[in-house]
Amino acid sequence: MYPFMHGNLNANTTQFKLPVPPGFLVTTPEQAKHVVSVINAPSMIKAQVLAGGRGKGKFNSDGKSGVRLVESPSEAFKNATNMLGYYLTTAQTPKDGLHVDKLYIYQAVSIAQEFYFAMTFDRQHSSPVLLVSSSGGTNIESNVDKMHKLRFGLSTGITDEIDAYIQAELGFSDKEMKDIHRILMQMVKLFKEKDATLLELNPLVRTEEGEFVCLDAKFEFDNSARYRQKEIFALEERSAEEQEQEQLAELGLSYVRLDGNIGNIVNGAGLAMATNDLISLYGGKCANFLDVGGAATKEALRKAFDILKRDERVKGILINIYGGEYTRKQREME
Repeated sequence: MYPFMHGNLNANTTQFKLPVPPGFLVTTPEQAKHVVSVINAPSMIKAQVLAGGRGKGKFNSDGKSGVRLVESPSEAFKNATNMLGYYLTTAQTPKDGLHVDKLYIYQAVSIAQEFYFAMTFDRQHSSPVLLVSSSGGTNIESNVDKMHKLRFGLSTGITDEIDAYIQAELGFSDKEMKDIHRILMQMVKLFKEKDATLLELNPLVRTEEGEFVCLDAKFEFDNSARYRQKEIFALEERSAEEQEQEQLAELGLSYVRLDGNIGNIVNGAGLAMATNDLISLYGGKCANFLDVGGAATKEALRKAFDILKRDERVKGILINIYGGEYTRKQREME
């Protein structure tokens, strides 16, 4: 499964009639300035990275967060200049942050309350589950105790019993509950038709005018449904790390990037884990987990070395190869 950003999938939120404010994806400060002049200020600018916690994160350019309110086109230009091309660090990113090359800009709304609504799978009960909370936005992780979990069926959708529970727990009026039910049913439709494994609206807000609007969304889709959801996976954002993992996987190698500065190449998953543990035991930190298996070709090993040598963090490479494994595999191949 792969995560997708709200900006990349805005067409799906509108196609399935989920309420979203007017917004556009931009890649330059000039575009940001133009968009705000079109949709009118005040507007919100959100960095498009595959990580949460952007509102509490910091850019390495000006120390400000990845979610910003701007009051004019010129202010949008200035902020976009300090966001595009720089790195945003949040609680969910690597310590050096993630590179930002896209921003999503939408018309700001007056917020009365933030809610959290999400759909995913409860694997223990083999059932889709609806997650709801009256405390959405950046505070959701610190308010897990306020989360309600309600299992539902993809064929039945959101039943009257589920509606009644949500209304009682979150305090919606009858009119508000009708709006919420309509949103939830559209979520079920999107979740089902697009083979989603996670559909998260956070926050879904009630405005001062009494309307419900989705200000941010996160999607994850079943990779096994790639052949059926070609339009969605065409939008897929892959990090450099994921691209490297994919390249090595095609060569039969298992690679995971870690936070240290000692690269290692090992044959066998067990030996690779033991090597990582040994490096840590003596005060070192591994830059990667790399299992080349027992039948790696020259091409595969050359690719493994190339990736480690390109990693600027790596100060040295430890090679731990169990030679007998290669000898046995070579005999089998002969």
